[in-house]
Amino acid sequence: MDKIFVTDLAIIGKHGIMGHEWSHEQRFVVDMIAEFDTRKSAKSDKLSDTLNYAHFCDIARMTIEGESVYLIEKLASIIAERILEDRRIVKVEVTIKKPSVLPSGIPGVTIIRT
Repeated sequence: MDKIFVTDLAIIGKHGIMGHEWSHEQRFVVDMIAEFDTRKSAKSDKLSDTLNYAHFCDIARMTIEGESVYLIEKLASIIAERILEDRRIVKVEVTIKKPSVLPSGIPGVTIIRT
C-alpha cells in the first residue's frame, strides 16, 4: 500500500501529567503516515483524488493546540481517529514526541489504527 505522510511537524501545546505542563507551553513533534492507494491520483494529477497532507497538519495542530490532556497516547489517538474519518485511508500511524521533557533522550509514542 502507498503512504502519504508528514514528519517532524512541530506544534506548541500544554499536555502532560505534571502540573507545570498545563501552565507552560512545550513543543510536540508529530509524524503522521496514512496508507492509501495513490494510483487514481497518480493518473489524474488531481488533488481531489488524493489525501491532502495539509489536512493532516490542521488536524494535529487543532488537537495539540486544543484542550489539555494528560497523555500523548490520547493526543495520538484523537489525531488518528480524525484522519481515519476519510474512509479511503486503510491505516494510519501517528507518532508524537516530547523533545523538551527529558535532559537526555526524546520520549514519545507511536500508535497504529485501521
